[in-house]
Amino acid sequence: MKETKIDFIYLNEKDMIKAGVKDMAGCVEAMEEMFKLLKMGDYRMGGPNGNSHGVMVTFPESPEFINMPKDGPDRRFMAMPAYLGGKFDMMGMKWYGSNVENKGKGFPRSILMLTLNDKDTGAPLAYMSANILSAYRTGAVPGVGVKYFSKEDSKVVGIIGPGVMSKTAFAATMAVRSGIETVKIKGRSLKSIDGFIKYLNEDYPQIKDIRVVETIEEAVRDSDIVHVATSSPTGDPSQYPYINEGWIKPGALLCCPAAARFDDDFILNRARTVTDNIELYEAWAEEMIYPAYNTIPIPAVHCMDLIKERKMTRDQIDDLGDVLMGKIPAKRKEEEVVIYSVGGMPIEDVAWGTIVYRNAIEKGIGVKLNLWDVPELA
Repeated sequence: MKETKIDFIYLNEKDMIKAGVKDMAGCVEAMEEMFKLLKMGDYRMGGPNGNSHGVMVTFPESPEFINMPKDGPDRRFMAMPAYLGGKFDMMGMKWYGSNVENKGKGFPRSILMLTLNDKDTGAPLAYMSANILSAYRTGAVPGVGVKYFSKEDSKVVGIIGPGVMSKTAFAATMAVRSGIETVKIKGRSLKSIDGFIKYLNEDYPQIKDIRVVETIEEAVRDSDIVHVATSSPTGDPSQYPYINEGWIKPGALLCCPAAARFDDDFILNRARTVTDNIELYEAWAEEMIYPAYNTIPIPAVHCMDLIKERKMTRDQIDDLGDVLMGKIPAKRKEEEVVIYSVGGMPIEDVAWGTIVYRNAIEKGIGVKLNLWDVPELA
């Protein structure tokens, strides 16, 4: 007789922590392995190109129906499905709703969940809280870039936008560059700045030189590594955080998982552009109305627009996976400035979620739930 019973586990946020979701060194290692599988092609994401970030539901500015939500900052729902092979060999989907007004209710801007499924039957294996998971994988991806593109003796980090994203990016930085001595913080609110300082004091008491600066220029000057992760309204690139080439230290790495703007002459002729997955940016260029940079403010998206305008060629962009696979050098020349664009992909959530799920199973963490013993409609 066939076994038809399906159980799965539910992991709340505390369960996720117990199962090791905050192991940043392990997360960086998982992201590095994920990028290798990505370059090998052992993965699938959504869309006809297999590289879509996800499917997003947005709302009109003036809904015709009284109960329909209105458009607003970060007002959306999104499904991000993916399969990742190799040692992960897992299908999953991150789902979230986002609304900047959540902060006034004591919630994070986005509330995220991850489902893991059997790759053959589609049966659920786990349903898990994903806010911390998503934050850590988001920080770990810059961490892989820091490992390969920053100087090993890096001492100074600039933080532009001291929110959750910068906290996890900094944790990943410390996991691979433990010699950091100075942190410069540029924020818009006293609350976010104080929160970042508190985070540094509690988690990295060895860092004694913490400076609050007034301008982006001060955060960038003399920094070996700069994390640019400030929220910015989209639509008008002139409003995106601007970084002048003259402020940047030779050999510096600039990690950009959010809005950032540089002069075209610098991008085209002197900076080294690196992407986490160039095909993701090509998918965005296909899916978004030109210029895509008006909708998605990450620097490599602007590079896609420059390619469309025939001002730039694809071979002027390096892909992280090619570095990890040894196809191109981590350093092309001394003192080069690297602009590393981080777009975010559901295979990252599946990678880290799979490891945390397996930890939970091994340790007996989580609540077992039953889908059915015998399906009613088989």
